[in-house]
Amino acid sequence: MNNAPVDTAPPTKPLTRFIRPGEACWTLAAYLAQGGYRGLEKALGQSQEQLLEQITASKLRGRGGAGFPTGLKWSFMPRGASAPSPKYLIVNADEMEPGAFKDRYLLEQTPHQIIEGLLIAAQTLDADTGYIFLRGDYYLAQQRLTTALAEWQAHCLENPALGPLNAKFKIHIHTSAGRYICGEETALINAMEGKRANPRAKPPFPQVAGLWGKPTIVNNVETYCNLPHIINFGVDWYLSLGLGQDSGTKIFGVSGRVKRPGLWELPMGTPIRELIEVHAGGMCDGYSLKGYLPGGGSTDFLTQAHLDTPMDYDAVGRQGSRLGTGTLIVLDDSYCPVAMVLNLIRFFAQESCGWCTPCRDGLPWAEVLLNKLESGLGEAKDLDQLEALCRFAAPGTTFCALAPGAVEPLQSALKYFRADFEAHITQGCCPYNHSAAGEQHYG
Repeated sequence: MNNAPVDTAPPTKPLTRFIRPGEACWTLAAYLAQGGYRGLEKALGQSQEQLLEQITASKLRGRGGAGFPTGLKWSFMPRGASAPSPKYLIVNADEMEPGAFKDRYLLEQTPHQIIEGLLIAAQTLDADTGYIFLRGDYYLAQQRLTTALAEWQAHCLENPALGPLNAKFKIHIHTSAGRYICGEETALINAMEGKRANPRAKPPFPQVAGLWGKPTIVNNVETYCNLPHIINFGVDWYLSLGLGQDSGTKIFGVSGRVKRPGLWELPMGTPIRELIEVHAGGMCDGYSLKGYLPGGGSTDFLTQAHLDTPMDYDAVGRQGSRLGTGTLIVLDDSYCPVAMVLNLIRFFAQESCGWCTPCRDGLPWAEVLLNKLESGLGEAKDLDQLEALCRFAAPGTTFCALAPGAVEPLQSALKYFRADFEAHITQGCCPYNHSAAGEQHYG
């Protein structure tokens, strides 16, 4: 399938190994030249049981935010001659999490890696159809994915060995209308069916009854991109990449007032301090680190006291936050944490599907109270109400994870930056002068 001479040494940065700055690395020719589709070639010579065993043994966890073990998730899908059909695979490429932009990088720069991962998953699970559920305003990603799919189809015509897989498994791009709630897999499935994007009651889980009532697997872009390398270079190699208990590498990111905001592929377990101070270049001159959201806009704040925490699921969890998307949002000492939280709560309130009371009514009321504080009209009882709202929207009290995630930055800001909240009340105004820096004041 691929006779090009390539470097066969196992890479230390598999997810970005195909990306060459200044080159058209998103084309089939470039992908094949760097060893692309070698993982699929190996997968076609193995049984479904062998492939699933490798994915499970690799300890790959979902890279979309929840971190659920991929092999375990796949094991719930019915298999064998008596299994319902058709079976569907969905790539969640919606990426609506505030502060997250890692999937966009992979979608634009290496679309064939996503296609190869999807094909390996199809071979493992005997799936019939794949959908790439793409964020609507990722125009360049859509263009390159469309071209990559056409290149793949032409490549299959030239390679008879790919004929059976290409004939059975069809891949389609589904452009999202744009709602944050579609990060919840059953809401995404409802949207694909042409329904309102509300989450479904579970069970049944999508692995058993998902898209149009058939077995369905939904995984994130970055999760699928790991599959070709696990199959190509082996489980032991993949396990060796992580610095702690979590295996493999991850696309980490940092945004905010740092010298070099951006994305980097690093081992799972890379310390937060290294991300901010080394890869992101540290804080911009004249600014100090006040706090940061370690996994996007729906995670709890951490502070300087947590800088040596490894960026893996369990370690960040022990500090009271979540790894989430692995894209840090940095808060510097010049910006108001109340205004930052208000901006996030406003977003989440707008994006609520309105299905359950804590989300539909609780988040808009939190926005009202935060606006009151920012306007200099806050009272001490408002802080009590905000804390009560956080408990009201805690995990287990809502239909899905949107509201619990939405209040994570609020509850942690009240914990770590309470003096800032109280200063809004005692001074009768926001103590931070954003307008002096030429920035929008979110009050």
